[in-house]
Amino acid sequence: MRMRASAAVVTGALALTSLVAPVAQADDKPVSDAPRSAFAAKGADDVQLGDTKISKVVVNGGKPVVAGTANVKFKVSFTASDNSGIASADAYLWHGAVGKEDGFVFAEEDTAKCGTGTTVTCTVTFVVEPWWDLNKNSLGTNWKVAATADAKDYDFTMKDNVKSFNIQRAAKLSVNASPEPVKKGKTLTVTGALTRINWETEKYAGYTDQSVQLQFRKKGTKAYSTLKTVKTDKKGNLKTTVKATVDGDYRYSFAGTTTTQAVNSGGDGIDVR
Repeated sequence: MRMRASAAVVTGALALTSLVAPVAQADDKPVSDAPRSAFAAKGADDVQLGDTKISKVVVNGGKPVVAGTANVKFKVSFTASDNSGIASADAYLWHGAVGKEDGFVFAEEDTAKCGTGTTVTCTVTFVVEPWWDLNKNSLGTNWKVAATADAKDYDFTMKDNVKSFNIQRAAKLSVNASPEPVKKGKTLTVTGALTRINWETEKYAGYTDQSVQLQFRKKGTKAYSTLKTVKTDKKGNLKTTVKATVDGDYRYSFAGTTTTQAVNSGGDGIDVR
C-alpha cells in the first residue's frame, strides 16, 4: 500500500485502526468495535485493552534511515507480548503531529512476521521511495513508528508513537588538495564541497554554513586526525590552507545533522618533496 505524503491527511490513530482487522466472536465480548471506534474518533489517544504490550522497537538496526534518489529498504522490529500469545501485529511510519500528519510509509507485508509464544519478536519491512514518500525536504527529520498487536484472547494494543527515528537527506562530500606534488613547508590549498539531496528537485545542492573538519592521515598509518574546522560557503563549497609537512592523505569529514547524514570524503594523497 502506498500513500503520497501530500495526500489527504488522516490522523495517525485513524490510519492505525485501518491496519487492524476486527477480532470479535459471537461468544466473546465485543473487544474490537467500541474501543477502536473511540480511538478513531479521538485521533490523539492510544488504545489498550487487556495486557498486550509492545516494547523494544528498533528501526534500521538503530541507525538513521538515509535517503537519496534511490529506494531505501529497511526493517522495523519490536517485541509483542500477551499471556495468551500474539495473533497478529503490524506497524507503519508517519511524520508530523497527530491531526497534522504530512507523511506516511506503509509496510511491504500485510502483517508483521512474528514468532510464536507469549513474548515474540515481530519484524516489518519498509521501502521508502524518495520521489513518492519524501516529496518535501521538510520530511527529512523526525518520524514516528505506530504499531499494533492483537492477542489470541482478543486483547490488543494500539500505539501512535512507540519509537521516534530520523529519515535523513543523503549527502556527498569531496576534497582536493593542491598543488601535487608539493615542496615541504609550502602551502597546500584544500578545497571541497558538501552537498545534500533536494527531494523536491531530485538533485544534490550545496549545504551552506556547515562546520566540516579537515583531517589528515600520515602515509603508512590508518587513523585520521583533525587539523581544523572549516565552514561551507553560500554554495556549500569549502576552502582552506595548510603547510605541507609529510606525505599523506587529506579528507573532509562532516558529522551530520538531524536532517542530513554524516559523511566523509575520500582521501586525497599528497606527495611532499
